[in-house]
Amino acid sequence: MRSAILLLLPLVAACASAPATYTGAPARPATGAPPPQVVRPAPSTRDFKAPRVMNMPGLESVIGRNETALANIFGPPRLEVKEGDARKLQFAGDACVLDVYLYPLTPRAEPSATYVDARRASDGIDVDRAACVAALRR
Repeated sequence: MRSAILLLLPLVAACASAPATYTGAPARPATGAPPPQVVRPAPSTRDFKAPRVMNMPGLESVIGRNETALANIFGPPRLEVKEGDARKLQFAGDACVLDVYLYPLTPRAEPSATYVDARRASDGIDVDRAACVAALRR
C-alpha cells in the first residue's frame, strides 16, 4: 500500500507543478466578491432644471395632471416609459395616439404632464393635440 502511494506521489506533484497558461481573460478575484459598484450622488436641488410647460388651448384637462388623473381621463395607458424621474404615457384609440410627457415641476415632486404630442393612429401623421384629447376621453 505504501509503495502504491509512493508511486502516485510523483504524478500528483507533476500535476501541481504544471505551468499556468495565459488565456487572455482577465483574472477574477479569488474572494468571489462582486465587482465594485459606481455610486452616483443623488441629484441636488441645485442641479434641478424645471421643465417648460406646454400652454395650448384645449389641453387644460391634461397639462399639469399626474399619472392617476390621466388614467382617470383616458383609461389605462397603452405604454408607460420611465426614465429617471420623467415619464411618458401613451394612450391610443381608433383615431389617434396621444403621448403625454410627465416631469417633476419642483425637486423630488411627483411628475405631472408638461407636454403632449398627437398623431394619427393609421399612418403616424401629426394631428391636432386638442382634437386627439377630445377623441380619447372616456
